[in-house]
Amino acid sequence: MSEGTERKRFERGVEALRRIPDPLRRLDAVRVAREELEALEADAVRSARHEGATWKAIGALYGLSKQGAQQRFRATGAGDEQG
Repeated sequence: MSEGTERKRFERGVEALRRIPDPLRRLDAVRVAREELEALEADAVRSARHEGATWKAIGALYGLSKQGAQQRFRATGAGDEQG
């Protein structure tokens, strides 16, 4: 699947959340989605590190330094003790 297709699928999911008419149901759905995305992000960081990605490369995706990325993701349990 291409990056463009993945992005479009994600955008459709976000739009589906926006269309939930009841504000509290929409808020709850967004909360659940955020929690799932945070877990997915932590898993992706673990996988990237396991496959040899550097903290510098991960940080660059977020506009962070190597140290900033380590601090951000070690706090979520996604980091490791390797340099």
